[in-house]
Amino acid sequence: MRKRRDSWTLQLSQTAEYALRALAHLATHEDGRAINARELSQSTGVPVHYLSKVMRRLVTAGVVRASKGHGGGFSLARPAAQILLGDVLAAGEPNPVIPNRCAFGWGTCDAQRPCPLHGAWSELKETAQAWARRTTLADVSRYAAVHADAGRSRAPALVPLGRRRR
Repeated sequence: MRKRRDSWTLQLSQTAEYALRALAHLATHEDGRAINARELSQSTGVPVHYLSKVMRRLVTAGVVRASKGHGGGFSLARPAAQILLGDVLAAGEPNPVIPNRCAFGWGTCDAQRPCPLHGAWSELKETAQAWARRTTLADVSRYAAVHADAGRSRAPALVPLGRRRR
């Protein structure tokens, strides 16, 4: 009998992943202090030039606020409990969780012209989108706080600067 392998993952685009890293880090700063691009880049491991592109999209989407000058940088535009991960993903990609394309490579398939995987693929897509519509940055922050204290978090984007491991 073959062993079941559960090691596959859904893959996000680089832009969506970087947007999530940056917002997760901003969400850990409950004081609302603006984080400058260089500091945010160092904390999240996102190259500063790519980060600027990502943050521009998030500002345009109304998820992040940008301020210029001394003490300027990026901060959440509203409380973390009001920012859905779906909002963050949508800001970076038009259809970020699972692309609207045929898993068989037949272009676009739909209920009228389904491919053999259409039903199962649609169910997976709907489940992932429902998760993104109900999960907030506050949920991410709570999870990060618990797991950082337990020594499990290896993601620098989820650990506030004062608590980073060396």
